Amino acid sequence: MILTPAKSPAARIKCLLVDDVPENLIALEALLDSGRVEVLKAQSGPQALELLLHHGDVALALLDVQMPDMNGFELAELIRGSERTRHIPLIFITAGSREQNWQFRGYETGAVDFLYKPIDPYMLCTKANVFFELHERKRALARQLEEQTEALRVNEMFMAVLSHDLRSPLQAIVMGSALLQRQIDPARVVNIAQRMQQSSERMSRMIEDLLDVTRIRQTGGLTLVPAQVSMESLVRRTVDEVQAGFPGRQIECECRVDPIGSWDGERLCQVLANLVGNALHHGSHAAPVQVVVDGTALDQVVVTVSNEGAIPPELLPDLFNPFRGGERRPEGHQGLGLGLFIAQQIVLTHGGRIIAESAGGVTCFRVELPRHVQPGVRPA
Repeated sequence: MILTPAKSPAARIKCLLVDDVPENLIALEALLDSGRVEVLKAQSGPQALELLLHHGDVALALLDVQMPDMNGFELAELIRGSERTRHIPLIFITAGSREQNWQFRGYETGAVDFLYKPIDPYMLCTKANVFFELHERKRALARQLEEQTEALRVNEMFMAVLSHDLRSPLQAIVMGSALLQRQIDPARVVNIAQRMQQSSERMSRMIEDLLDVTRIRQTGGLTLVPAQVSMESLVRRTVDEVQAGFPGRQIECECRVDPIGSWDGERLCQVLANLVGNALHHGSHAAPVQVVVDGTALDQVVVTVSNEGAIPPELLPDLFNPFRGGERRPEGHQGLGLGLFIAQQIVLTHGGRIIAESAGGVTCFRVELPRHVQPGVRPA
């Protein structure tokens, strides 16, 4: 006998058994239950319907015909009558006589097969495995379709970025260079040059974000060059850089115990700059942004960035998805919606995790990092 590796509960195939005799359910479960299959058992039609309400994606249902209150045919009609369950293949099992002509009624109610007791174990397992394999192929095709759809969506967004988002700063540079050729006033020349520099820096950030997304999609992660570094020094360096663009705004930093670890400092500065920058852009201007480095644990360092202000609940599930980080505000910073996605990938590549919470009028991003990571490319 070939043993199939156990699967996670979410990945296991579900098979529904319905029989009013407990001994029959036990026997069928013994035949079908495995690391590959999760067996759902019901002793009546109503119990079976309740199980189907709580368990989606059922691959096969084996229904006893002769049951009190609601027989197998009546149960089949109800299953077939629901949009959610009508796709489930049904196999009827009965101890009744073949002369009762129940097969015709079974097929009329949507059965794919009709078995008589005593059941041949080999035949039952063979028939059931056919439907289990079909279900696995259906799942695989659905995953492939989802992946291809997502890849197409990201490619379309790349094209939108190239044709729209990058055009604005490029136009500013072109117009600025044209104005410089006609300007004599030194003060005006300096002002135009500063705007051109800002536009070029904005384009550079966009291009780097696009390159990071391309690297992540091609290799499944980012290249890390870790070195021994203090998280406190990374935070204070990043805060100083971000603070320069927000004069008058307050950022409070706190460090607890030992903040030393082996990380890719440049990549983590990228994460911190994104989180602190977002907090300043979208948080309340009346309250400071708070950054806390917690090194009290021996195996990890935790960084939290908090600000007053809430993220709408409907945006939280897609916050880290590329190009889906939330609606852009006209007065907000002009990015591509990739910052949080890249930040998440950097943290995951370090073997850590990033969590976003927004409740009670406060938004908090929590980054948990192991103290030591290995160099090279790690899948995120």
